[in-house]
Amino acid sequence: MKGIEVPGLDKAVSRLILGTSGLSTDPQAAFEMLDTFVELGGNTLDTAHLYNRGASERMIGKWLQARQNRDQITIVDKGGHHFVAEDGTHDASVKRVNAKEITRDLMESLERLQVEYIDVYVLHRDDTSVPVSELMDMLEEHIQAGRIKRAGVSNWSYGRIEEANRYADQNGYKRLVLNSPSFSLAKANEPRWPGTVYIDKDYENWHVRTQMPLFSWASQATGFFTGRFSPEVKTNADIVRVYYSQDNWERYRRAEALAKQKGSQYTPNHIALSYVLHQPFPTCAIIGPQTVAELRDCFTALQLSLSPDECKWLNLELNEER
Repeated sequence: MKGIEVPGLDKAVSRLILGTSGLSTDPQAAFEMLDTFVELGGNTLDTAHLYNRGASERMIGKWLQARQNRDQITIVDKGGHHFVAEDGTHDASVKRVNAKEITRDLMESLERLQVEYIDVYVLHRDDTSVPVSELMDMLEEHIQAGRIKRAGVSNWSYGRIEEANRYADQNGYKRLVLNSPSFSLAKANEPRWPGTVYIDKDYENWHVRTQMPLFSWASQATGFFTGRFSPEVKTNADIVRVYYSQDNWERYRRAEALAKQKGSQYTPNHIALSYVLHQPFPTCAIIGPQTVAELRDCFTALQLSLSPDECKWLNLELNEER
């Protein structure tokens, strides 16, 4: 698998990144998923202090110890999410984007993962009332201590990223090296969760200009292109609220038509995943397969090549039929 270069890392990051928010708590199933991902050519895992209340990080740690492959794996970990109650509900009013809480998350994640460092540590959320100086001072301290190699952000505006990197430049710090918002062929009507960021055209243009790597979560629009949904089937309230629109159903129709042109082995879901990987700026897609079969199916999308015009057509920027 071809990878992309991320500043400060000593190896390329695989274009498909295995998301671990739903990683099984059964060691046999989890190990099979992780082993298969590596066998297929993946080398990068996306996790978070929040995921499965720490169970995902602990499972990754057990796997790394069992396989003795830490040096071959790139770990992208996240901290600083808002409060999560015992019942799993999110309280976005309880902000945890500050040096104290993020540092606590980081230290716990290192212990759970049983590693000495995290390759890229990502701030999971933002709180614009907290000065970027506090956050960048804290991240630089952890970089200098060797706990993390580099830092990035998730669910930030590009204005805050620019502000943070200006501060880094002024102080001789390491810059933020990646951004992890949601980016997919289907465009969101509204955020699924408060405080999450789904990028728009202006944000895309910023990535074109800066060439900052984008690691997309919900890169397949939470299954919108799998065929499990239709305008008449409205059983999943979240998917209906976030993705059901006339334009997105037209994007689905076009993905279906292009898949037929590309070959019988391809589906609209493959086209949608490939779309994320064929942008005029560096991208990786975080995938969340629930089974090994789904994981293998995601890798089929890597066989596809989409032209700039095909991407524009899929995104309704060109009107002619193909």
